[in-house]
Amino acid sequence: MTKISDIILSFFKGIARSRVSLVGAMITTVTFPFLLGLVIIDSWMHIDNPYMGAIIYMTLGPAFIAGLVMVFIGLFFLKGKEEVRLFTLTYLQEHFADDTRFNRVRKLIFLGVLLTSINFVVFGLLGYSGYHYLESNSFCGQFCHTVMNPEYTAYQNSPHSKVHCVDCHIGSGATWFAKSKISGARQLFAVALNTYPRPIHTPVHGLRPASDTCAECHRPDKFHGDKLNVIEKYEEDEENTNLKTVMLMKIGSAGSGTDKPHGIHWHVAEENSISYKADPNRMIIPEVTLTKADGSTVVYRSEDAADVIAEEGHELEDRTMDCIDCHNRPTHIYRQAATAVDEEITKGVIDRSIPFIKRQAMEAVTQKFSSQDDAMAGIENSLRNWYKENYPDLDQAKLDNSIAGAQNAYAKNVFPEMNLEWGTYVNHIGHGAEFDIGCFRCHDGTHESEAGEAISADCTTCHTVLAEDEEDPEILQVMQGE
Repeated sequence: MTKISDIILSFFKGIARSRVSLVGAMITTVTFPFLLGLVIIDSWMHIDNPYMGAIIYMTLGPAFIAGLVMVFIGLFFLKGKEEVRLFTLTYLQEHFADDTRFNRVRKLIFLGVLLTSINFVVFGLLGYSGYHYLESNSFCGQFCHTVMNPEYTAYQNSPHSKVHCVDCHIGSGATWFAKSKISGARQLFAVALNTYPRPIHTPVHGLRPASDTCAECHRPDKFHGDKLNVIEKYEEDEENTNLKTVMLMKIGSAGSGTDKPHGIHWHVAEENSISYKADPNRMIIPEVTLTKADGSTVVYRSEDAADVIAEEGHELEDRTMDCIDCHNRPTHIYRQAATAVDEEITKGVIDRSIPFIKRQAMEAVTQKFSSQDDAMAGIENSLRNWYKENYPDLDQAKLDNSIAGAQNAYAKNVFPEMNLEWGTYVNHIGHGAEFDIGCFRCHDGTHESEAGEAISADCTTCHTVLAEDEEDPEILQVMQGE
């Protein structure tokens, strides 16, 4: 009768007779206690460090699995000159076919089931925790630190900072998860070989449709009414004069059971399907097609845009309009220099009482630097030296805070190591800067139908300006009951 000691002895002899099994056994033995302990700790207490997670799920885990595979390949296929008596397919087939012999190998079966069960538990923990690690914000934003630092910084300062990266970039379902990991493998090789682009290209074509991501939380058909928007900015004069622009944004609705589509969100209503033809970057749109609820279509064409396309030799792509065509940077938002400095003044970090602080902060943050570390030192030297020369009696505590505010404005928006400067990325919401044409890609007055109807370029289509660049707008006084 086969003893358990014989099984164990044969098992280890089999491993010893195969170099492949021996190496696999050594790898498995070394990695198993560390892997099991770290996986349990991560499942129970959660390890936040992305590099520790990489060690667990991208190094120890694959090494453990590879070791097991090597053990069994060596036992069954690379045994050397001598057969491993209890671990050959012939031996097992003979004993399974004979009831008498089968009773003799029950201990062998028990050992196999036990080892397999232990491995299944380890694989289950490894798979579950590894899946969540690969879906974590820390892995997405911090593992490739230099590459993703700009995007992760912008994400942390965005309205969607409480939403997981994968909820927008991948969404639910196995198909897009698999696509993202295949794409991620390519990106990891680019990082390892230092061939990644600087700055990272905006994923114009690689994002999942907004109906599968944005629409999981947002319901444009349930938006109603208008939104009051107050924009504050500061002049570059001695008093840092505060000017306000007050606008009523016609948010409108994509339609619901009791209301027709209207306002800005009319664009994404089911009753009004809009498609367009554009260059690969979706910046030049020579043709827009509106399909109405009754099935009729109206095609608007711009000869100016068509001429540009012809000159540049772009191949046009057809696309159905969705949220991302306007909200192309809902999370990774980079401010212009003036906007970033204004925000720090509005928050009170940059002290508005300091003479010319807006002007000097703008001069400091718009200099060219080779790295963020150089920028932090350069911004401080610029501001400190100027005020030391021109306002030697200035409160140093106020100046220190203001320097920190100017540095913060720069650090959140400019990353020289990635060639990401002020205004590198285009934002299609609105039309605030020369290159952020946004709405004017279509609403420029040049897109006309055969009947002579043009896509409106009237400002009041989307908003009503109640006050523009005023120090103390009367409309705000009225609204505040003053």
